[in-house]
Amino acid sequence: MRLVVGLGNPGERYRRTRHNIGFMVVDALASRAAAGRWRTEHEAWVAEAVFDDEKLLLVKPQTYMNRSGAAVAPLLDGHGGGLMDLLVVVDDVALPLTTLRIRSRGSHGGHNGLRSIVDTLGADEFARLRIGVRRGDLPEDLAEYVLSPFEEEEVLIVQEVVGRAADAVECILLDGVQAAMNRFNRAGPL
Repeated sequence: MRLVVGLGNPGERYRRTRHNIGFMVVDALASRAAAGRWRTEHEAWVAEAVFDDEKLLLVKPQTYMNRSGAAVAPLLDGHGGGLMDLLVVVDDVALPLTTLRIRSRGSHGGHNGLRSIVDTLGADEFARLRIGVRRGDLPEDLAEYVLSPFEEEEVLIVQEVVGRAADAVECILLDGVQAAMNRFNRAGPL
């Protein structure tokens, strides 16, 4: 079973924030794949889906961003998956809004959610989709910025980006990481 993990923070306060774009993408995938009901498992909300005859576990850790690994590791173990079965969808404040970056492996790049997963798993050989959430210059207070909601004028752009990110996840699942990198690792129009 493949695990598609969207990172974010639980609760209404964070629902529309930049840090929760991973949750937004997983929600879009759940809608597209007519996923089953969300349930709680290993400190995460999970829903099962089938995509192209492959079973998926869609995951939204409820541990808060900085402890994402505490939910991901037991889910990966419990569902018989290896690192090659894991795809993490995460925000990236260093990338401009509309930019997607897919990698088959790599460091956490300073992202605390990815850091938690890498530290907990003891490895970084899993695919990840980083979604740019910055508009304008890099802010001085990164934590405050990523925990702030998207601006009203960004909402339609974010909806488009979430849809394109869901397309990228589907491409990874169907055609592999390299094909998805070739197709999606570029900035889109604002």
